Order: sequence, then C-alpha cells, then structure tokens
Amino acid sequence: MIEVEQLSKRYGSTAAIHNVSFQVESGEILGFLGPNGAGKTTTMRILSGYLPATSGTARVAGYEVHSDSMAVRQRIGYLPEIPPLYPEMTVAAFLHFVARIKGVAAGDRAAQVASAMQRCNITEKRNVLIRKLSKGFRQRVGIAQAIVHDPAVIILDEPTVGLDPRQIIEVRHLIKSLAGQHTIILSTHILPEVSMTCDRVAIIDRGEIVATDTPENLQAQLAGQLGYIVEVSGEEQRAQQVLELVIGVDSITPIARTKEQPGHPRFQIIAGAGEDPGAAIAATVVQAGLGLYELTRNRVSLEDVFINLTMQDSDEVSEAAPTAGEAELAPEAEPEITPETAPETAPAANDSAAIAASQEEPRE
Repeated sequence: MIEVEQLSKRYGSTAAIHNVSFQVESGEILGFLGPNGAGKTTTMRILSGYLPATSGTARVAGYEVHSDSMAVRQRIGYLPEIPPLYPEMTVAAFLHFVARIKGVAAGDRAAQVASAMQRCNITEKRNVLIRKLSKGFRQRVGIAQAIVHDPAVIILDEPTVGLDPRQIIEVRHLIKSLAGQHTIILSTHILPEVSMTCDRVAIIDRGEIVATDTPENLQAQLAGQLGYIVEVSGEEQRAQQVLELVIGVDSITPIARTKEQPGHPRFQIIAGAGEDPGAAIAATVVQAGLGLYELTRNRVSLEDVFINLTMQDSDEVSEAAPTAGEAELAPEAEPEITPETAPETAPAANDSAAIAASQEEPRE
C-alpha cells in the first residue's frame, strides 16, 4: 500500500532525512518511532504531499507522491501534530465542509460525517463550537476530519501529544479500531504508543531508518541481554568514565534528572550478549570510591532497544521550527471560513494541509 524508497529531504547543506526506505502493507499499523527532531514529521509531510522530496520516491496505492499528488491526496487522511480546525465552526459544520473539499459526493456526506463522528465518539458534540472543546475532543475532531472521506491510508503525526491518560487510552483504542479497513502510519516518540498499538515499527534517528521490524522481533534482537539501572555518588562525567571500564558492558546512557528529582547520577546500562556484568559494576564503583545507591537488573525492553539504537549524540534538524527553506515552502494562512461563507464548490485538495489551522487555546 505504501512504498518509500531512498527518500531524502535537504535544506541547503542540512539533511532532514536521508535515504529513508520502508513499506507498509494494506491494513497494517506502522509505528514511525524516533526522538524529537529525527525526521518523522518531515517524512509524514512528504507522504501527504505537503512538502516535495529532494530525491527518492514514495508511492501510495500505486501512485507516486510527486507526479500523482492529487491522486495520492484523495487516498490519504492526514492528521498533523496540531489539528487543522476552524474554531468558529461547529463540529458537524466543519466535518461537512471537510467532506465537501475532499470530494465526498453530496448524497453521501451526511452518512460519512455521522460515521466519522460515531467512530471518534464525538456525536454528542456535533453542535458545539470547536473553540469550546477541550484539547482531547479537538484531537478527536482532528481524527474525524482525517477519516471522513474513508481514505485507504491514514497518517497520524503525534496524535496523543498533550492528552491526559484517559484520553490517550481512548485514542489508542480508536486507532486500533481503524486497522484492517485502513492502512495507518502512526508517527510518535512515545514507546507505549508503539507497543500497544502497532503491528510493526520503523525507527528513525538523525534522518535515517535504523531498524524496521515487529516490536517483538526488535526486542528479540537483544534477547538474552541484560539491562541495569545504576545510581552512584559523585560527578556524572567521572561516574560514566568509571562505568565504561567495566568489561561486558555494551552501552551506557545517562538518565536525565529533573529539578523535582535531582538525586545522584543515574545510568541505563545494557550488557553485551551473554554477559552479566552486575558484580563487576558494583566492584568497579566501590573501588573507584563512588557510593553505590542503586543497582537494578532487568531484561531488555522495547525502550532499551530504542535507546540502544538512538543513543548517539548528533546535531538534529528541528521539526518544531521550520528551517528557512521549509518556511519558504509553507503555505500562507487562509482566511477563516464559516458555514455561511464556505463555498458551495471547492477543489478536491484532500490533505489536511489544505485546511488552515487555528492555534487558539481550547477551553474546558
């Protein structure tokens, strides 16, 4: 259903993504996982027709994203990280408007809108102004606009960011309910999102794909390896230098501390295959004159796999703020449209990027 081959995007001398390749089968949920700034949003924007690629190809349902852009957009439902909503429209009016610009036949619009609202559990909010909705309900409306034309492919960019735990669970259930009938790419940096929702995972780091497999197989790659949490006294840099002397250690990653939990230096350690350096870690710390406050052993998890694949420091391309090149490609904001001013006919530009996004804060 989706084929991406050697896809690259450059802004001057900076590569946002480089030779990205992956496939998504029909009806599958692919988790597109990576740290902030790794290239997830850039890839999603290219697939949705919002940005052109510098090189490489991407096909959706057999159509090439660049040369057959309109055909691709007709088959995609796209939810950007910030849902593209008109705050002065009611939920129902907005979805009717979206259905119209996405080419849904006039006789089918009412049924398609009702189905999208029912699947996203927002029917009771149909006559409420979007600006009066909470963030959780706005996110559901954003998903509804992505599926209102019953697309073959749904692209969701960080769909649960900013939601409370209950809303996150509800959105995850919604996404899983869409699988089978739709092919879904779920872009996220949240590990539980992937393990609870996705059939396969593609991990991107510093603009390149570093692994593609099922969550279970990715964990199996490090099967038999042990993970350790170590907390010691002293200065972090010296403590890490001491731990790097331990034989049998595959990787060491400092665990960030917060103002609320200052504590002592803490590290995530992954042992080499077949190694169990627990005793050596304790002995080395004590011999170095550092206090040992914690040494916890656990089997490797998907989180450990993710850390192991993305642990190297690098200068990453920020996706929160566009580069100068990206800013030039971004469309100008469109005027706000209400049911009274919405045109009777509209082009079938079916991606959500065609709908201007409002940034007004939600009201509870």
